[in-house]
Amino acid sequence: MAAISTCGVNFRAGGKSQRPPPSSPPPYASLCPPSSVSAKTPKLFFSSKLSVASSNSCISLRSNQTLFTPRLGKSHGTALVVASAKPEPLKIMISGAPASGKGTQCELITKKYGLVHVAAGDLLRAEIASGSENGKRAKEYMEKGQLVPNEIVATIVKERLLKPDAQENGWLLDGYPRSMSQATALMEFDFQPDVFILLEVPEGLLVERVVGRRLDPVTGRIYHLKYSPPENEEIAARLTQRFDDTEEKVKLRLRTHHQNVEAVLSLYKDVTLKVDGSVSKEEVFSQIDLALTKLFEDRKATSGTLAA
Repeated sequence: MAAISTCGVNFRAGGKSQRPPPSSPPPYASLCPPSSVSAKTPKLFFSSKLSVASSNSCISLRSNQTLFTPRLGKSHGTALVVASAKPEPLKIMISGAPASGKGTQCELITKKYGLVHVAAGDLLRAEIASGSENGKRAKEYMEKGQLVPNEIVATIVKERLLKPDAQENGWLLDGYPRSMSQATALMEFDFQPDVFILLEVPEGLLVERVVGRRLDPVTGRIYHLKYSPPENEEIAARLTQRFDDTEEKVKLRLRTHHQNVEAVLSLYKDVTLKVDGSVSKEEVFSQIDLALTKLFEDRKATSGTLAA
């Protein structure tokens, strides 16, 4: 019966469990010397799953989360491994000024790439509602009209990013970090993005987008008097404007945003993708999609470098 041995991996061949010697190379580095299987050199590929059978035996190997599938030929016992590597999931941060279209792009990105959408504000509100220790501490600061300390928010974000779905599928961190201290806290937790997307929109257009926004208190839908007007007069009559959606207040918010984002960019300058956010949402997403597709394809190619 043919046998294949690897380092530090239990495998089954013909129903018997064996433990290879510790001096063997790692399973993804090589198979056994040709003499143990065949004089013909086998091909080795990365694989996310392994399950192979020949006419005489079934062999399965697992190393970490990579599974290999050797197959023994009928006449020569040649080992052939067929595999498809699963690339490392994407880790993305996205930033943009108020009314830059960040929310829309987050929806489009997560829909296509299957990433876990993580918004710090939503996490904070959920934490408070849950009554957790961090939630209670955050609520105390908010009730006093104070900002929630960075270490509390960073801890909440860290715990979310460490959940299995985010680790397996990748994540899209929305609007966070917003300051150097927040970015530093994430770096201390060893969270680094593959891409930091920055939506750039001229200030005049941002002001126009914000000042023209209106809220329907009945449905919760957001309209815009110019770009997305209400369907009828009945809806138009009940629309309201947020208290901070005035030109004076939005300009103040924009100044704060620009100051903070410049500090954050200094940490992520090597992975920053600046996107023109003044065009249509489809055109904005096309710019983002082009960059992410290239990154994803490069990662797939890298993960298969051991393929022969």
